[in-house]
Amino acid sequence: MLRVRVCVAIGFIVLLAIPTMAQTDSVPSDSELTAIAARGRMLYEYDQAAWHASDAVMATHPPKEDLGRYIAHKTDAGWEVAFGHLNESRDAFLVGVLATEGRSLQEFSVRKYETPQRDNGFYLTAAKGIEKALKDFQGANRPYNAAVLPADASQLYIYFVPAQTEDGVYPLGADARYLISADGAVLEKRQLHRGIIPTGGPVPAGATVVGGQHSHVLSNVPEDTDVFYVLTRKPPMPEYIGTQIAIYEVKADGTIRVVERLKKHR
Repeated sequence: MLRVRVCVAIGFIVLLAIPTMAQTDSVPSDSELTAIAARGRMLYEYDQAAWHASDAVMATHPPKEDLGRYIAHKTDAGWEVAFGHLNESRDAFLVGVLATEGRSLQEFSVRKYETPQRDNGFYLTAAKGIEKALKDFQGANRPYNAAVLPADASQLYIYFVPAQTEDGVYPLGADARYLISADGAVLEKRQLHRGIIPTGGPVPAGATVVGGQHSHVLSNVPEDTDVFYVLTRKPPMPEYIGTQIAIYEVKADGTIRVVERLKKHR
């Protein structure tokens, strides 16, 4: 669906369906908006790391049995992406191939292990969490990418985000975030958006695309994947989000600001 904003007034397309979670009645603080933006930016980095690491690995023509699931992890030295699978007893993640970030997120070196390396930490927890969350997740009938980010208290966030399958078309919606305990158990599910809207495509003659817009009914705040969507979309442009209590702008750099507080919540 093409999103064209050609005047000052902002109208909103309802992206979601029926609310399934309690909504906050207050506009989030600057620190809360900053935290959402930070997670969204990290999601974007994760996606870039997974993309370029996968390209680097596939260029080495590894045996399919060495690959399995990929999981990215940001270390003090940069991003690394492990390719492997859980062992039969589910007490270790066996890393067959490891891609490590070089001078940028577009450059990865690849190391293959003749004997898969056992991981009992981050990758094990992430793999078990993805496996359990997948049993619950019900998205749209399309390919998805999983992403794993650190949360507080040694917990992890696991996201399921619709994959881009066509150049210039950026899917938004039908996504979810799970909170995973240190032992890989699902603690919480947050449905981020209900429906899905593919965006992009040809622009009508004489129209100028300067931003996108959609509405939330599952929550009254921008979501992590709204920021991810803005950073992924090319060319960069802001996204305006309407809720029951406020209108927000996610800027092209992922920063979130409150455009307008609705009257009863001023």
